[in-house]
Amino acid sequence: MIQQAKREQLAPTVYPVYHMLEVNSELKQLVKQGQLCKARDMFEKMDHRDEISWTTLVSGYVNASDSYEALFLFSNMWVQPGLQRDQFMISVALKACALGVNICLGELLHGFSVKSGLINSVFVSSALIDMYMKVGKIEQGCRVFEKMMCKNVVSWTAIISGLVHAGYNMEGLLYFSEMWRSKVGYDSHTFSIALKASADSSLLHHGKAIHTQTIKQGFDESSFVINTLATMYNKCGKPDYVVRLFEKMRMPDVVSWTNLITTYVQMGEEEHAVKVFKRMRKSDVPPNKFTFAAIISACANLAIAKWGEQIHGHVFRLGLVDALSVANSIITLYSKCGLLTSASLVFRGITRKDIISWSTIIAVYSQGGYAKEAFDYLSWMRREGPKPNEFAIASILSVCGSMALLEQGKQVHAHLLCSGIDHEAMVHSALISMYSKCGSVQEASKVFDGLQMNDIISWTAMINGYAEHGYSLEAIDLFEKISSVGLMPDYVTFIGVLTACSHAGMVDLGVFYFLKMTNEYQISPSKEHYGCIIDLLCRAGQLSEAEHMIRTMPFGIDDVVWSTLLRACKEHGDVDRGRWTAEQLLQLDPNSAGTHITLANIYAAKGRWKEVADIRKLMKSKGVIKERGWSWINVNDQLNAFVAGDQAHPQSEHITTILELLRENIGDARLEIRSLHEDVVD
Repeated sequence: MIQQAKREQLAPTVYPVYHMLEVNSELKQLVKQGQLCKARDMFEKMDHRDEISWTTLVSGYVNASDSYEALFLFSNMWVQPGLQRDQFMISVALKACALGVNICLGELLHGFSVKSGLINSVFVSSALIDMYMKVGKIEQGCRVFEKMMCKNVVSWTAIISGLVHAGYNMEGLLYFSEMWRSKVGYDSHTFSIALKASADSSLLHHGKAIHTQTIKQGFDESSFVINTLATMYNKCGKPDYVVRLFEKMRMPDVVSWTNLITTYVQMGEEEHAVKVFKRMRKSDVPPNKFTFAAIISACANLAIAKWGEQIHGHVFRLGLVDALSVANSIITLYSKCGLLTSASLVFRGITRKDIISWSTIIAVYSQGGYAKEAFDYLSWMRREGPKPNEFAIASILSVCGSMALLEQGKQVHAHLLCSGIDHEAMVHSALISMYSKCGSVQEASKVFDGLQMNDIISWTAMINGYAEHGYSLEAIDLFEKISSVGLMPDYVTFIGVLTACSHAGMVDLGVFYFLKMTNEYQISPSKEHYGCIIDLLCRAGQLSEAEHMIRTMPFGIDDVVWSTLLRACKEHGDVDRGRWTAEQLLQLDPNSAGTHITLANIYAAKGRWKEVADIRKLMKSKGVIKERGWSWINVNDQLNAFVAGDQAHPQSEHITTILELLRENIGDARLEIRSLHEDVVD
């Protein structure tokens, strides 16, 4: 009896054929609830399975994104005798092919659909379009669509979605317009795809027209459509529209809250982003990883480490710290707050580092001037991480340029040539800047001459390189050639050419370019452009005109322009204007050692020693001390820094001994090491 009971327990459950309707209904319910294991167990115990049973289970695996198991079941179903291959079965199989990028089986099913006549089914044709689009066969998908006799909202949405996701935004919008003329009804997904195309192409006019249609069709209350509208307006530079959309929402979801926080961050209004996050925390909507990434970015821009650390602790408790978007944002936060050790600890704690993680940590140390650490991370990335991309390489080249590490920069250049990413515009401009900053203008020119594709970033880098090293005529000549290669100068390009004019003393040409920038290219002059013109006038000795421009410039006057004028007063011996300019500077920074010393030098040049003595007494009473200068040299890949009067270098005794030997051998010439408290003439 026990053995009989065991046999009955192990035996499959038998479902009579006349109960198939109930069995398939139960199977469908399990699949709908996501209980695939129970559904599969029930399916395996069925002694009879019809087309509905097979299609239901295959559809369940497709919805669960398990293309392998879906196609495995479909293959077993295909060889079952007596089963009819209907339109629903084929369309589900095509969805599995699209999910698993199985183009071979998809094309076989396409052939079977044509042969069997199932191609005339709107379900099969729509699934074919979706499959071809997702596997990158755009032309084949369009052919299937054009041959369809009957098109519904699913087929139209499939072709539009496929084109937009493949980057063919204008073509997708053309199909959307044709769909509108054909009087086919829309759904929320169709509107969202069309809005995405408008956003990606920055077509605000199209986006507004589609927004109008969503209102007419009654989709303007759908959170899915509203969120897409918010993204579109954000990308088209209308963040205030995003705020209005959010305020009209009855029940904003997590995407809506995240969109609003991101919008405020992009607007530079991080304080508002923090307030919105606090409002969200009081609502019933919990933030997700994207929300935390956005609010952490806000804290990073504000450089408020305390807030960032609190959010870091919160996401750690929620278990979201392993999310790459969150972890990468935390690294950026700590780096902007100057907490490089914390940024490194977060990076090392990431279990799955992506290309953004590596590029971010390398940029962190590069921007901080820590060349050795940046190269260490690059070496680690090459050993264990993904292939370095243009962002990581550009960061490394940047630190090579700022620290004058020419040999290391050449090694990175050689790596670029081997890796095949030397054609990227960002890499080209970084190489040109690196060679220029290291004083190797000829090498920078060789890189520029080897450009295969012209881009304004590389042209600007070369113009700046020429201008910074006194090759003013070359910089101006290169600027004049920009239009001949079909490029348009941007505001950074004009900074380069104005700098070149300043160094060459070409006042009239500099003013001409300054006016041309506004009148012809509609580029509003920034504070940097005004600074270039002020420097140009100061170098030419036109101090009155420079002072007038400082007073009339539409920006808050900072210490940079006043310092430029003060140095010019010293150079040209204008005592009265120099004293007045120094007073303006001291109002901004009363303890500026440079201002006091420069003014003292102006008086000294005119023999006004009483005023010099008064400034010395004033500095002493204020406790103002000139900041010590320092220099560095790279020997055997080791950066050695030297500060005047400092003996902290591990080989300071040997260095001092060599200096004494040199001093004895020089003879009458003496090495004079001045006191830090004495004047240093620039």
